Amino acid sequence: MEKGLQRSTNCYLSKNTVNNLKRVSLLLIILFALGIRLIGIQARPIWYDEAFSILLSEQGPSAILSGTLTADADSSAAEEHPPAYYFALWGWIELFGNSLVSVRLLSIAFSLGIVFLLYLIASHLFDEQTALAASFLAAILPFQIHYGVEIRMYVLLVFWLTLATFAFLKRQWTLFSIAAALAQYTHNLAVFYLIPLALTPIFQRDWKTLRSLTLAGFAAIVLYSPWLIQLPAQVSKVTSSFWIEKPGIEKLFTLFLMYLPHLPLPHPLLMAGLLTATLVITLAAFQTIRARSTSGFWLAYLSFAMPLLLWLVSQIYPLYVERALLPSHAIFCVWLAWAFTRTKLPRPIQGFALVLILASAGMGFYQHITYKGFPYVSPAMTQSIESKLEEDDVVIHSSKLSYLPSLYYDRSLPQGFIADPANSSVDTLSPATQNILNLQSFETIEDGTANATRVWFVIYQQSLDEYIQAGQVHPHLEYLSQNFELESIEVWNDLRIDLLQKSIPPNFESGR
Repeated sequence: MEKGLQRSTNCYLSKNTVNNLKRVSLLLIILFALGIRLIGIQARPIWYDEAFSILLSEQGPSAILSGTLTADADSSAAEEHPPAYYFALWGWIELFGNSLVSVRLLSIAFSLGIVFLLYLIASHLFDEQTALAASFLAAILPFQIHYGVEIRMYVLLVFWLTLATFAFLKRQWTLFSIAAALAQYTHNLAVFYLIPLALTPIFQRDWKTLRSLTLAGFAAIVLYSPWLIQLPAQVSKVTSSFWIEKPGIEKLFTLFLMYLPHLPLPHPLLMAGLLTATLVITLAAFQTIRARSTSGFWLAYLSFAMPLLLWLVSQIYPLYVERALLPSHAIFCVWLAWAFTRTKLPRPIQGFALVLILASAGMGFYQHITYKGFPYVSPAMTQSIESKLEEDDVVIHSSKLSYLPSLYYDRSLPQGFIADPANSSVDTLSPATQNILNLQSFETIEDGTANATRVWFVIYQQSLDEYIQAGQVHPHLEYLSQNFELESIEVWNDLRIDLLQKSIPPNFESGR
């Protein structure tokens, strides 16, 4: 009897030790994910979209709704995204302030939540080893890292959709309805993930689950219905007056690059990145076919159904935005983990695949922490202008892309931007939203500099290069060169700042 009791005690202690090791392993992965997302969190510059998120969210719920719901003259929405993320960021700012570190921590918190949810999904489908591998891939792959620190809604979108996927697997239909509705309140393109997910019971001929899922989906639509009436106006804004173009077949190649090393990459690394990504994905696909696993095929399906569906729809209504594919990439992490841990892959090939994945992650992560080119704006640039600013100076930005980040960095600078040509593909900042954010814009460069004696003119080198390649002079520079004298030029990564002094007319005589 004593021996039996001893064996039971040892068995209990053994299981308890194993469970503790599991928890410790997961905790270490989450802490590792946190650590690499914190690298450069304060030094990393922001771009237009991130500045817009902060500036709009600061205004509070009423302004967020007004900036999103107010229709333009063409009946399209003022802001093309639903308000859930802006509400979340507003609440976060109220609690923790609007510093770069603070607002990025909100995205990081959701990103760590995704790592944990993928662990739960893989644990439900497979085993502990696969679950830890999936969470580790989500921790290190640059696509997840980049948007895990960006001050935009994409990481929140992934959080809700991975939660919806987990609820689907666990048959927790109330949770599924809430998560699916919140995903739609976060980003309009959530439906392109939810549709392939909802088709799963049909492919599996699981009619009982289909009935439950249909009811849950209907409940999600009911929860989303207050915002559903705004959807046509928001889609109209994107398809009629936005920069998105119809995607070509090359998106298949860039998808591989996004999923593993991420973009942008320096030109010398592009081919290496594409080669490693293609090898890893091809090997995972081969193992999936070889294993003939229903779960493996399902994960591969969810990894690529959303990009394919969005690509097909975008042939008619251009909506293809690669960062919106982040939810599929989260499932891609689980698929890779399964393909390389559960398909009886020989150890040498497993090791080779791991080396390729780590090499891809290394390329992308290095680019993530070092890249400061277009369209990012360094806070050091505004600090430089502020240190040399004289009374009555004006700062004019050639476009809103550099203006909004600069405005966030320094609210006291006397600055404005030249408005985009009306109804052009880049005319995305509506008058209603400009009023809410109290932005200063000018119709022309002449208006912006009319009363200025000294001008700080900010422009991206990329804009200048486009005109140079066409054999032309940028019209803003052409006007300034005719009416101002150039005193100095500063270069901040891809941004150029010209300091100009008002020209004195040649026939001007003092006292006349």
